[in-house]
Amino acid sequence: MENKTLLNIIRWVIIIAMPFFLGLGMIRAVIAWDYPSFEYQRIQPDQFGFTPEERLFYAHATLDYLQRPEPSEEVIYLLEDLRLPNSDDPLYNEAEIGHMVDVKDLTDGIRTIWWVTAVLIILGLAFLLLQPALRPVGFRAIYQGGLATVIILAAIALFIAVGWSVFFVQFHELLFPPGTWTFRYSDSLIRLFPERFWFDIGVIMSVGSLLLGVIVTGIGFILMRKV
Repeated sequence: MENKTLLNIIRWVIIIAMPFFLGLGMIRAVIAWDYPSFEYQRIQPDQFGFTPEERLFYAHATLDYLQRPEPSEEVIYLLEDLRLPNSDDPLYNEAEIGHMVDVKDLTDGIRTIWWVTAVLIILGLAFLLLQPALRPVGFRAIYQGGLATVIILAAIALFIAVGWSVFFVQFHELLFPPGTWTFRYSDSLIRLFPERFWFDIGVIMSVGSLLLGVIVTGIGFILMRKV
């Protein structure tokens, strides 16, 4: 009975961790990818005067800040030192800087959760798959973890498709202090990362994670059939 309970715990840990591992992994991949170079060809130019080259430079500088391993307070100077073109005025105002501290804290948390889920999945599957008698449980955990990812990400993708405005607001209200994430259209954050930028990235992340879930589900199903 104790062995059965332990196996169920390991299986459920894998199932629960899998959507986080695949979904947050896709977020990390998009942040690491040169997404602005792709997206800026698809959306309208900046109406307040950034040239395409300036816009891309500032976007890359902002993403570089987000990918630094140091805590936000140690590297926020990277954004504070940025200046508007041909000016000594800062690129980001005080409110924008405060928000970018919160954003980096969030992305750092995403990185930590991704690593934790990766370790849990690797250790759990290693325990199950390295023992021939337990492999059917491991294969079922892979299948069910992929299926859980498909269900959750399909729901998120549908929500984005039919209720983007609600999703966008609720996402920010959930993760950031009220009143700290809204800016004027003339502020640099909105000029560099307009709402269409986030809609497209939301579609890419949700659909990409959904496809990964389908692949993992298919692998688990094939392995289960071979037992």
